[in-house]
Amino acid sequence: MAWLTGASLIFIAGAAVLRQYIDRQNAWFLVLALVLYSLGNLMMVRLMKENGMAVSMSVSAVLQLILVNLVAILFYGERPGNLQASGIALGIVAVILIVMPQGSRS
Repeated sequence: MAWLTGASLIFIAGAAVLRQYIDRQNAWFLVLALVLYSLGNLMMVRLMKENGMAVSMSVSAVLQLILVNLVAILFYGERPGNLQASGIALGIVAVILIVMPQGSRS
């Protein structure tokens, strides 16, 4: 869980740095974002090895979905519309279903 959280936070930092690049057009922001995304992907390799690709990527994608929306709302004043908010909620439900323990199969 620590690796997943770390990788997701690094991806969110990369997204925030890219947002700064859009505002300021400074190439160093683009370089930093690429470094952060590369580091996050290297961390994801370990997660996929330990937990499988399907679960690791699904949980990571939705965790990033939630966190990036929080960053966009809190720091950049962006607001998702009703349809977008519904999609975010469905993404959360999807991850809950993916990680939910399954009963034994007979």
